[in-house]
Amino acid sequence: MRTETIRSIFWRGKDADPAASPAPDLEPATSDVQKTAWQPRAALFFTVFLPFALGQYMHALLRNVNAVLVPDLVASLSLNPGQLGLLTSTFFFSVVLAQLPTAYALERHGPHKVQLAMLLLAALGALMFAYGQTLTQLVAARAVIGFGVGGTMMVAVKAISAGVVAERLPSSVGFLIAFGGLGSASATLPVRRVLELTDWRGLFIALAVLTAAIAVFAWMVRPRKSAAPTGKAPTAQALLDVWRNRAFRKTIMLVLLSHTIYWGMQGLWIGRWLSDVARFPEGTVAYLLYLSMAAVIFGAIAVGMITEWAKRRGIAPLDVAAVGVAGFVLVQCAVVLNHSPTFAQLAVLFTLVGTITGIEYTIVQQSLPRELAGPASSCLNMLIFIGAFLVQAGFGQLIGLWAPDAVGHYPAIAYRVGFGVLVLLQLPGLVMYALERRAASGVAPILVVEEDFGKTA
Repeated sequence: MRTETIRSIFWRGKDADPAASPAPDLEPATSDVQKTAWQPRAALFFTVFLPFALGQYMHALLRNVNAVLVPDLVASLSLNPGQLGLLTSTFFFSVVLAQLPTAYALERHGPHKVQLAMLLLAALGALMFAYGQTLTQLVAARAVIGFGVGGTMMVAVKAISAGVVAERLPSSVGFLIAFGGLGSASATLPVRRVLELTDWRGLFIALAVLTAAIAVFAWMVRPRKSAAPTGKAPTAQALLDVWRNRAFRKTIMLVLLSHTIYWGMQGLWIGRWLSDVARFPEGTVAYLLYLSMAAVIFGAIAVGMITEWAKRRGIAPLDVAAVGVAGFVLVQCAVVLNHSPTFAQLAVLFTLVGTITGIEYTIVQQSLPRELAGPASSCLNMLIFIGAFLVQAGFGQLIGLWAPDAVGHYPAIAYRVGFGVLVLLQLPGLVMYALERRAASGVAPILVVEEDFGKTA
């Protein structure tokens, strides 16, 4: 990923040609990010993009690290699938709890201060996990970690959207998610290599140090001169207005369930499926998870570029999302069919195609009025992580209905039934989208047109 390519998504400096790159109509700067909007691109990259992208890196790393640690955690605590699902999915539940406090702090204190506090809390949670002795202690530590990194995406999107041209927001969010892909990839094979040098407790001590170091870096590179944020925290009425927004409801109707399934499954159960059903050794599982998570980097960047390309040709982002969600469901159908020669390919495709669900953030940011952008991010994050919690914990409970064999592997039928349930959950959204698309085809060529954005029903 070239630094210059990433930098190009930000506004040009004051020497840029106004005709070639007109300035967006912004209100007076009220945050440290907006205050730096017209700095040179290099300064914007290091003060706006990189600190928050690294926060997203740590979010993804800490969210997915348990997928490789399963054998070690099970051996240490004798966990069954239900307990394993609870331990890992607690992260998502605590992320939900973090949304409104983070949104409140973000509007009052600005992105850089919030980033510092969040990551230091996550570092504390990692230390608690390293020294935890019981399942209850590890669940509590996992909750602290999730609360600490729970707002990184919200903070990053708000910070970056204040520093990029609106038309380049899909690409900028794509690069942001790509950094998350780096974190997810780091949680697989690299973590397995670290475990050759230490145990999982030593690993979490190292993760605590890394998280704290990124927090300090983000604080040190912040703009030194900035106006005090004066925004208001999201209110219950604002969240209700978001829910009533027609474009928001159409987006979550189509993408939300797939997004929650993508996050809930990739961080734990895809690896267990490869171990239990494909019978790959743990080293091979870690390698395949590494390839899968690395695919997020290319998938996220491609989704952003494709979305911008499609919009220039009159194709709405929601239509792009529909194609991607349909492909994601097809990959899960292949898992249900249990076609063994493609197990490794399906594991990679699940994550690669699933990156399309990240388009949800871009659609919401572009389709709602500016005053609802913050509450919309909070509402979207809460829905996504509640769903991911239910998917990850519920899938474990479902798998646990079957008995494992002598070496602890659960049967293929358990996973086939589980993935079959996931497919059935996603089909209504696709059917409703197709029906509305067909009904609207005689009036407008696109399901969600620009005039729809911001309307409520």
